[in-house]
Amino acid sequence: MDPAAQATLTAESFSFISLFLRADWVVKAVMIGLGLASLFSWAVIIDRLLRFAALNRQADRFEDEVSSGRSLEDIAQQAGERPRHALPRMLQAALREWREARAKGLSSDTQSALLIQRIDRVMDSIIARETARVEEGLPLLAIVATASPFIGLFGTVWGIMNAFQEIAIQQNTNLTVVAPAIAEALFATAIGLAAAIPAYIAYNKFSSDAGRYAGRLEGFADDLATAIQRRLAERG
Repeated sequence: MDPAAQATLTAESFSFISLFLRADWVVKAVMIGLGLASLFSWAVIIDRLLRFAALNRQADRFEDEVSSGRSLEDIAQQAGERPRHALPRMLQAALREWREARAKGLSSDTQSALLIQRIDRVMDSIIARETARVEEGLPLLAIVATASPFIGLFGTVWGIMNAFQEIAIQQNTNLTVVAPAIAEALFATAIGLAAAIPAYIAYNKFSSDAGRYAGRLEGFADDLATAIQRRLAERG
């Protein structure tokens, strides 16, 4: 920065736009990369917020229908052939296994036990796929949360190196010589933290939400297995 520019330093000289425009190309690249990472993470955050809210609303409605006293067959038929939510898919899969086993005959306790095992395997498969689906995007949040501070720190270190270079070239230790370069460097760290903090909080929240949702599916699977066992006991 030349002496004339130093003499005209004002508060506006340290605005976000001014800091970005004056920054070295490496620091600019760091800022742009962190800004894009923040945008992607916020897209994931908004998508997951909407997704978990919708999934839990649908699960609440379906569980209310199941507990209303209607037959499971009627509820499964009302859900349609290819329901999008996991709970009706689990119900339809369990009833399909039940119908196939009943058509072949359930003449022994061993066959009944095998039916319960098949239902458990089918439920586990659905739960695993659904859990993987709701966890989409979480690895991106983890990467942004862990890598952004270090990337921002790299931009800061590079900017500090430029500040010392300015001191060496101008042979002047006046604060006006190094203040802009230091501000640009610290701005890179600030952007890194701004990208990392929301991603870190969201990752932990959504990981917890995914775990609770998986537990909800597992609880529903246990209820289905109990209902099938009750039917088997009534037939016996």
